[in-house]
Amino acid sequence: MTRILAALPVLVVAVSFVSAPHAARSSAAKQYVAPAGSGALFLVSGHGYGHGVGMGQWGAQGYALQGYTADQILSAYYPGTIMGQTTVTPIRVLLANGKSKLTISSQKDISVEDADGFEYTLPAGKTTLTPSLALAVDGEPPQTLTPPLTFSPAVGTNLTLGRTYRGQLVVDVVNGKLRAINVLPLEQYLYGVVSAEMPSTWLPAALEAQAVAARSYALASRRAGAPFDVYSDGRSQAYLGVSAETPAATEAVDETAGEVLLYDGNVADTLFSSSTGGRTQAAADAFGPPGRPYLVSVADPYDTISPYHDWGPVAVTSKTLGSALGVAGRVVDATVKRNPSRRVKTLTVSSLAFGAPATTAVGGAATQSALGLRSDWFSVGVLSLQPPAPNPAVAAGTRVTLTGIVRGVRGVVVQERTAGTPWTQFASLAPTTTGAFRLVVSPTSTTDYRLATAHDAAAFVRVRVAPGG
Repeated sequence: MTRILAALPVLVVAVSFVSAPHAARSSAAKQYVAPAGSGALFLVSGHGYGHGVGMGQWGAQGYALQGYTADQILSAYYPGTIMGQTTVTPIRVLLANGKSKLTISSQKDISVEDADGFEYTLPAGKTTLTPSLALAVDGEPPQTLTPPLTFSPAVGTNLTLGRTYRGQLVVDVVNGKLRAINVLPLEQYLYGVVSAEMPSTWLPAALEAQAVAARSYALASRRAGAPFDVYSDGRSQAYLGVSAETPAATEAVDETAGEVLLYDGNVADTLFSSSTGGRTQAAADAFGPPGRPYLVSVADPYDTISPYHDWGPVAVTSKTLGSALGVAGRVVDATVKRNPSRRVKTLTVSSLAFGAPATTAVGGAATQSALGLRSDWFSVGVLSLQPPAPNPAVAAGTRVTLTGIVRGVRGVVVQERTAGTPWTQFASLAPTTTGAFRLVVSPTSTTDYRLATAHDAAAFVRVRVAPGG
C-alpha cells in the first residue's frame, strides 16, 4: 500500500481522461512497477479474442443459454444468408509439410497405392517414412515406391500420424521433403473440427451453429488449384482428428448433416472467432474491401459471458512498444484511430530520436500481432513523464520543468522519492483535453519522480542536484 501525502505547491496543466479502458483489478493486486529506464508506460485494455468477424463462439453459447436455436444464432451473425445443402463429400486436409520424417501406424495391415496404380500391403504397426519412400511391403525387403502414396486403413480401423485420423493419408515428396494430406468425407472431417473449435459441454444449439459455420467455411475457403483444400490449424480451422472427437460434437454434425449457409447462391464464407467483445467486426474493416454483405458489424449482446469480453490492462513499456513496432528513439505517446467496427485502424506512435520528434503509424492488426494482444479492439492509456532536455545537475532549489502526458487512466498521481526514502505523493493531476501537462519541481537533493496509480507505476525520471549546490 502506497503512502499518500498532501500535494506540495506545484504548477500543473490538467490532463484529459477518456472513459477508463481498464478491466477491473482486485484492490489487493500487486502494483506493477516499470523497470528503471524503460520510459513511458502504456496500459492496453480491450475487448474480445480474435478477429471478431462473423460468429462469436462465446456469444453463440450466450444466445443458446437464452433459448435461441442454431438457425436463429446463425441469422444473427450472418444476416441475409439462407440455409442450403451441400453434396460435397471428400475434403483434403494438409496435416504436415516440409518434413524429413513421418511415422504412420495402424493396428491392422495398411493398403498402399503408388502413383502408377500398383497396390501393396504394409504390415500393421509403425512405419517411418523418409523422402526416399523405401517401404517393406508385401513381406519383401524395402523398395522405393513412386509418389504420391495413398495409405488406406483396413475396415474398422484408422491411421495414425501423430494423431489418429479417419480416411486416407496421401504422402508426397515436395522439394525433397515429405507432405501428408488427410482425405476423408466432409462430415467426418467436421467431427474433428467442431470438437476442437468449441467446448463439447456447451449447449446443442451453439454446437449445431458451430457445425454449420465450420462446414460452410471449409467449403467457401477451399484453395483453388492447390493439392489440398484446407489447413488443419488456424490458417483454416482447427482439426484434431479422431483423438478430439466427442459424442456431443458428433451429434451436432449429424443433426445438421450437409447444411450450409448460402448467400446469392454461393456458400457463405462464415468466418468465426472466440469472442467479439460485444460487437462483430465487418469483414471490410478487418481485411479491406470489398467485404461481404453478410459479414457486417452487428451487436453481439450475449458475449458478456466470455472471459475475454473485457481484458487488460496489459502494461507495455516505451522500450517494449518501440522494439515491437520497429519505432526508433524514445516512445512518448500513442493514440488510436478506429474503424467503423470500433477496432483500431491505426496506432500512431510519437517518439523522440536524437531530440527530434517523429510519428509512426502502425495498423491495428499489426499492433495486435506485435504485442500479442487478444484482439485489435483496444484502448491505450498513457503514463508518460519526460525529463528536461538537457538534464544536467542543478543547484538545490532550482525550478525544473518536467513535461508529460496522462491519458485514458484514472487516479494518476505524481510521486517522489530521494535516496533511501519510500515513494510518496507529490501532486495529483487534473484533466484537460489533450492529456499534456507541465510540472514544476524545486528539489533540494537528487530526487526521482514518477507517474503512478494504485495498480501501475511508470519508470521514474531523475532530477540530479549538484552536491553543495
